[in-house]
Amino acid sequence: MSLNESAENYLETILVLSESRPVVRSVDVATELGFKKSSVSVAMKKLRLNGHITVSPEGYIYLTDSGKEIAEMIYERHKLLSSWLTALGVNKDTAAEDACRIEHVISKESFEAIKKHVK
Repeated sequence: MSLNESAENYLETILVLSESRPVVRSVDVATELGFKKSSVSVAMKKLRLNGHITVSPEGYIYLTDSGKEIAEMIYERHKLLSSWLTALGVNKDTAAEDACRIEHVISKESFEAIKKHVK
C-alpha cells in the first residue's frame, strides 16, 4: 500500500471532493489542488493503472476499495494532526500545512500513539 506523497494527496483530494459533490472529475481535482489539468490527467492514469481509481466513460473518478482505504487513512491523519496542532496553539493555516506534510511520513505506530493520547 506504499505510495508516494503526491499519489496520496490525489486520493485524499478525490475522497474529500466526493463528500461534497455527486461526481468528481479531473478538472475538479486540478482546481482544488491548483494544478494543470494535464498534470492531473497523468496522475489519474497512474492511479487507474495501479488499481486505486476507476474512471467512467464520462470522466467521473471513483475510488476503488484500495484507493478509498489509502485516502481515508491519509484524511484521518490530516484531520487529527491538524486539530491537535491547533489545540496546541498553532495557527490554523500553519497546522493544516504541517499536518499535510506529517501525514505522509509518520509511522503507523507513532500516529496510533498520538491518536490514543489525543482521544
